[in-house]
Amino acid sequence: MVEPRWLSETRDAYDTVAEDYARLLPDVVEPPLDRAVLTAFAETVGPGRPVLEVGCGTGRVTAHLRRLGLDVAGVDLSPGMVAVARRNHPGLCFEVGSMTALTAPDASLAGLVAWYSIIHLPPVLLPEVLAGFHRVLAPDGHLLLAVKVGDRLDRREQAYGHAVGFDVHWLPPERLAEQLAAAGLAARATVVREPVGAERQPQAFLLAQRPAA
Repeated sequence: MVEPRWLSETRDAYDTVAEDYARLLPDVVEPPLDRAVLTAFAETVGPGRPVLEVGCGTGRVTAHLRRLGLDVAGVDLSPGMVAVARRNHPGLCFEVGSMTALTAPDASLAGLVAWYSIIHLPPVLLPEVLAGFHRVLAPDGHLLLAVKVGDRLDRREQAYGHAVGFDVHWLPPERLAEQLAAAGLAARATVVREPVGAERQPQAFLLAQRPAA
């Protein structure tokens, strides 16, 4: 079976930038509102409960969630990113994998985080991926999404000092909330903040939940 171009491009790009990504982005999550959203998610899920971060990259957010008391692991498409995550955070579990084919058992997770990772998916795949999130979350389990706000395709040819080629999709939070509902996930809160630093668009954080059976 031929691998989709978007998937191989995304993997290759993050393999290329992995070391410089880790060097340029600190383990301390910025800005403060982003940390507040992660704290709210962690307190909502509750300490010691199993959580998976999909698209974990170098593990900076995974490690932050562990410091907040969650029993968290990470999965990422890029072997290069996973290698850096394992080196920089040896006490945590990181695996290579794709959010389009999660291997977690049904209803096994109390929480799932996709922190700026669904933005690389072709929008046509979002319903399928959100259905997969619903499958692995336990009833009453919680989901946190972070996205770039908009409705456009942003083609990246440079990243972290390297020539690459991959897609970033800006997503409208209202449509995403509708897609969550269609996947059986109830949106509980949406937080939108203005751009900070070099960001070119507002950022949105959506908290959702798989309702109890």
